[in-house]
Amino acid sequence: MTAVEAVPAPGAAGALEVDPLLDDPGTRIVVCCGSGGVGKTTTAAALGLRAAERGRKVVVLTIDPARRLAQSMGIEELDNTPRRVPGIDASAGGELHAMMLDMKRTFDEIVEAHADPERARAILANPFYQSLSAGFAGTQEYMAMEKLGQLRARDEWDLIVVDTPPSRSALDFLDAPKRLGSFLDGRLIRALMAPAKVGGRAGMRFLNAGMSMMTGTLGKLLGGQLLRDVQTFVAAMDTMFGGFRTRADATYRLLQAPGTAFLVVAAPERDALREAAYFVERLAADDMPLQGLVLNRVHGSGAGELSAERALAAAENLDGSGMADRAAGQTGVGGPAATSPEAPAPDSTTEVPPAVAALTAGLLRLHAERMQVLDRERRTRDRFSELHPDVPVTEVPALAEDVHDLKALRAIGTHLAAPRQAR
Repeated sequence: MTAVEAVPAPGAAGALEVDPLLDDPGTRIVVCCGSGGVGKTTTAAALGLRAAERGRKVVVLTIDPARRLAQSMGIEELDNTPRRVPGIDASAGGELHAMMLDMKRTFDEIVEAHADPERARAILANPFYQSLSAGFAGTQEYMAMEKLGQLRARDEWDLIVVDTPPSRSALDFLDAPKRLGSFLDGRLIRALMAPAKVGGRAGMRFLNAGMSMMTGTLGKLLGGQLLRDVQTFVAAMDTMFGGFRTRADATYRLLQAPGTAFLVVAAPERDALREAAYFVERLAADDMPLQGLVLNRVHGSGAGELSAERALAAAENLDGSGMADRAAGQTGVGGPAATSPEAPAPDSTTEVPPAVAALTAGLLRLHAERMQVLDRERRTRDRFSELHPDVPVTEVPALAEDVHDLKALRAIGTHLAAPRQAR
């Protein structure tokens, strides 16, 4: 497959300039976001590698549990601690580190850091906490925000590249702090905190007297033991709730600040670009600094001058008569040979062996299908650019093989950073 090179979409703000973004010492965070399955992890890894080989000390934080990032970087596995990636070109003085978010371990680290040892042990052993930290809705997105805040606070890396969580909605990452705040400020949590605030038997009398209906209903729905686990958890976590909100708000402001750049990643498909457009609008509404759109897995052809219509006409001609029409301006099959001194006269035809005719017709139909895909992708891209003419765009070609090593990541980085007009 011949890959088409990156090209700015017609009517768009121009090509996305990746190298100036990565080289700028003021750029400290790059967030790759978008819907699932569009190549966010690969894009984040390629950007991190390119930045490191251009002299920056980079850490790539992925939330993708598929471990593709570790494999492509030659690391057996990633965990909650940044690991240095071997094999990069460090001649410019850069370093590349990578890590994969461990949601539960990050939650545990927060508890251990912000609670005294006795309370931390009680929280970590609480059954409700164990369920919450392992899979409560929104916990992964919130913990990604927490880990980003931790990495930035350490000031150890020049650049942090974030691969946002694979979720049903690309907006979950931005909504996580707000959802957590709503959960912590909800009526149920406040009600369960009330006995701990009153204290001792008086607190339990208060709970039993004022909320017996609520707790009775909850006890039937959840079970008495689970309700007691929740109450114990809330009592132990009471002093930490404010810290969660404070850190979440601080990280949210960090995402809005100069030095952060959002890249929306999408495939040239209608649904993916529709969600990308929605995300672009949401980033603007939240004052998040959007840098541009990465259009991934764009198809190309080295024979783009042969249209789908002409290819299909030529295939039908071969199927119908076994003759290749060499007349100028008809099928285009034969190209320059039609005008060469040795070629048949313009109004003549050339008989083709049946096996060759069948093979040629099949190849022409495959080419026609490819050109139809290209046309559909072009229309989809142009529609996005019409709706968002101020968003810079760069395209990355669809590769013949999966990205599985540093060499392939370098190739992706080159396509990201060197958009040129397609031929």
